[in-house]
Amino acid sequence: MDGVAVCVENYAHWIQEKVGGVSVITPKKLGANYGQYPYEVLDYVSVPVPFRHPYVTGIAQIDPLLRAKLYRRRFKIVHAHSPFSAGLMALQVAKTQHIPLVATFHSKFKDDFREVIPSDMVVDQAIKIVMEFFDRADEVWVPQASVEEVIREYGFKGHVEVVDNGSDLVANYPDSYFEDARKALGIAPDEFVFLFVGQHIWQKNVRLVIDALEKIKDLPFRMFFVGTGYAAGEMKDLVAQKGLSDKVTFTGMITEREKVTRYYAAADLFLFPSLYDNAPLVVREAAALHTPAVMVEGSTAATILRDGENGYLVPNNLDAFAARLRDLYSDREQVRRVGLTASRTIVRSWEDVVGEVLDRYDSIIARKTRIRPLK
Repeated sequence: MDGVAVCVENYAHWIQEKVGGVSVITPKKLGANYGQYPYEVLDYVSVPVPFRHPYVTGIAQIDPLLRAKLYRRRFKIVHAHSPFSAGLMALQVAKTQHIPLVATFHSKFKDDFREVIPSDMVVDQAIKIVMEFFDRADEVWVPQASVEEVIREYGFKGHVEVVDNGSDLVANYPDSYFEDARKALGIAPDEFVFLFVGQHIWQKNVRLVIDALEKIKDLPFRMFFVGTGYAAGEMKDLVAQKGLSDKVTFTGMITEREKVTRYYAAADLFLFPSLYDNAPLVVREAAALHTPAVMVEGSTAATILRDGENGYLVPNNLDAFAARLRDLYSDREQVRRVGLTASRTIVRSWEDVVGEVLDRYDSIIARKTRIRPLK
């Protein structure tokens, strides 16, 4: 349930709701119940991604069952949310059926490659191959204006369109919902609640969070880490070393959206100092539940925030980060106001976003083919 998966799931849900005919092509995940979805899911043989549990990948092009299914279908447009196996299959379908290909640039692939590849030369070559994929798309989208700087840094020279991400947690929540969420998690009335949701990997700058919590452990707070990843064990060890085990809880991966929503509702602040992310959905999800984010100023992801208005921007510095958390603990009313502003300014429903997406699809189809529009 990472950001890209949530994005794809909501695209598929709302496009199926509005016009129908959706197929999602994805690596097979053991234990997944694809029959629960109101749209078609075509999966292909997969293997675990080394050092990135619980992610899987595969080679869609060599799966004969998938190829047979795809060749029996006629699509109007394909949209790739990955430049790897699924993206290459999307490219092949687009070429074979003479239809447009849209590709969204979601991630900082260079950071991922550097984690497992010791050679900068090899990393640069891998990025070049990824950019060749985006060069072949009919239209390239980024989920936030600041992400254009990243794709340009990677060498992409074509035109880029900004298409926002949304949130499936947009709703009018009564005050009782927030109170019930805190009670359900066993949070005392005087406890201040910090939250992180996402991959447990060092690239997310989670060490800064743990180190900062050590500096304010005299305060009555609770910290929840929701998710999993290769660094989860080391993070738990670090928390224990710093004497924070009675204040910090690791929930593991939670795929039920209602359970995740409960954590957002119970939290006072969402701690997300990542320099790795482009346009993290979790920041918008937290905002939908009136929980403002604390992010690193100058980071790609933080450009949607205005410090002290709809979130908080802090230098990538331990003392400054810890001091800001201590100050915010002392002014809960201000934190509440900022959270409400965040819910009004940086949150947009997926239904609304997908309405824009369908208009864009129809425009691309009209320009590139003689196929009738979707709507």
